[in-house]
Amino acid sequence: MAYNQTIMLTQYHVQIISDALADCFSPRALSAIATANNHQDRLSGQFGHNEYHVDNNAFKQSYDYIEEQRTLTVASLKANDAESAWFAFGRLTHTAHDFYAHSNYIDLWLSRFDGATPSAPTEIDPVDSTLLNHPNLHSGKVYYPLELFYFIKPLRRFVLSYIPRDSHAWMNLDSPEQGFKFDYAMQAAIKRTKIEFDKTTLGFSEEMCRLFLDK
Repeated sequence: MAYNQTIMLTQYHVQIISDALADCFSPRALSAIATANNHQDRLSGQFGHNEYHVDNNAFKQSYDYIEEQRTLTVASLKANDAESAWFAFGRLTHTAHDFYAHSNYIDLWLSRFDGATPSAPTEIDPVDSTLLNHPNLHSGKVYYPLELFYFIKPLRRFVLSYIPRDSHAWMNLDSPEQGFKFDYAMQAAIKRTKIEFDKTTLGFSEEMCRLFLDK
């Protein structure tokens, strides 16, 4: 069963973290952050944890989860526990990435061009307040148990004909297989990761920076 075909593939989460933060962290710290990020996609993280993946319109829960992990990152560094800080920040970044892969934020941004050629993916604004508060912003709903069969590639086309268009199966931008919008989701996630890093490290003492960056 190709389970990871319906969640942003591990390699892309790792690529986003590397593109956004490779110049900031040591290889050891970056590896720990990426490991914690990808751990959110374990099987147990897929059930009852909409806040991890911004599924089922769980925007508030996901935003709260990001702030919870940010608080844990800071608290861990104050306790001289860099590893726990890396893990918490990795979990934070996973939710930030999935916001763009699992919601219609990219669609709303592209709709502004009204049929004209849109700006390049690198030009996307990942925190446009108008879009973040747009009344039509929504994320994919997970329709169990039918959607489980979407995970099996040979059945995917058949299953899609029975799943609503507001489903995670139809909406996800988890891999290049989903088309050109995937590039916009990637670039938005890279930019958002940098924003979350800046927000998290704001006000850090010199010692906290040294521990967190592992340099």
